[in-house]
Amino acid sequence: MDDYSRIEKALAFLEASLDDRPELDTVAAHVGLSPFHFQRLFTRWVGVSPKKFQEYLGLDRAKAVLAQAGSVLDASYEAGLSGPGRLHDLFVTHEAVTPGEFKRGGEGLAIAWGWADSPFGPVLAMTTPRGICGLAFAMGEGEAAKRAAFEDMHRRFPGATLHEDPKQVRDLAARIFDGRADKGELKLLLCGSPFQVQVWKALLAIPSGALVAYDDIAAKIGKPTASRAVGSAVGANPISFLVPCHRVIRKSGAISHYHWGRPRKLAMIGWEAARADGANPVAGAA
Repeated sequence: MDDYSRIEKALAFLEASLDDRPELDTVAAHVGLSPFHFQRLFTRWVGVSPKKFQEYLGLDRAKAVLAQAGSVLDASYEAGLSGPGRLHDLFVTHEAVTPGEFKRGGEGLAIAWGWADSPFGPVLAMTTPRGICGLAFAMGEGEAAKRAAFEDMHRRFPGATLHEDPKQVRDLAARIFDGRADKGELKLLLCGSPFQVQVWKALLAIPSGALVAYDDIAAKIGKPTASRAVGSAVGANPISFLVPCHRVIRKSGAISHYHWGRPRKLAMIGWEAARADGANPVAGAA
C-alpha cells in the first residue's frame, strides 16, 4: 500500500467515525502504522495533525463556513473572479470550447497527457495549447486504476488527438501543487455544454478555504430552482482541484459525493482549511 492509499484509508475512517473522534492510536492501527509514523505521514500529506483535521471536518464548522457563502461569492464576483481570477496562489484564466467543438467531442484538439505526483495521490493531467482541459485522479492503486481514470477522461474528448508527454505534465503539476514553484498564469480550457461551463465558471469564484452549497451556485448563475442540474454539472467537471468542485457541499453541511472519491474531497477541504488557518501543507511524495 502506497502512502496516499494509507492516507485515503485514514480519511475514510475519520469521516465514518467523526462523531466518535477516535484517538491517534486507533486511526494509526486502522492503517497498519505506529502512532508516531502515522502522525508524521498524515501531517506531511494533509498539512495538519489528524486531531486538527477532525475539527476541520466537523459539521458545525462546515455550517459556519456555509453561512458566509453568499457574501464570499458576492465579493468574489465583484472583484472580477468570475473572469480572469485568482485561485488560492494561482492566477487562472479560462476560455470555453465552442458549442460546435463540444458536440464534435473535441475534434481537432491536440492533448498532451501524463501522470504526476500531487498532495492527493497520482494525478492525470491533460493539456492543450489553449489550456488545461483535464485533471483527474485514479480510484485505487495500480495500473488498472490508472487505465480506468484515463479512459474516463478520454471519453470526454473522443475526437481529440492524444499524445503522452510526461515531462510537460510533471512541470505542470509542479506549478499547480508546489507552493515553492513559480506558477505564473495557468490557462484552462473548459470543455462542456453551455450550462456546464456556466456552472464551472461560477465554481472558479469560490475562494480557497470557502465552502458553498449547490443552492448558492444555482442562485449565482440566475437559476435558483436548478440545484439538481447544478449538482450534475459539478459532478461532470473534468478539471478537478483547479475548477474547485470539491468546495461545494450540501446545505446541511454534509460533505457530498465526489467523482474522484469522498476521501480525496475531504483531503482537499482539509488541505485548504489548513492553509486558510496559516498552516503550510506541502505536496507529499510517495
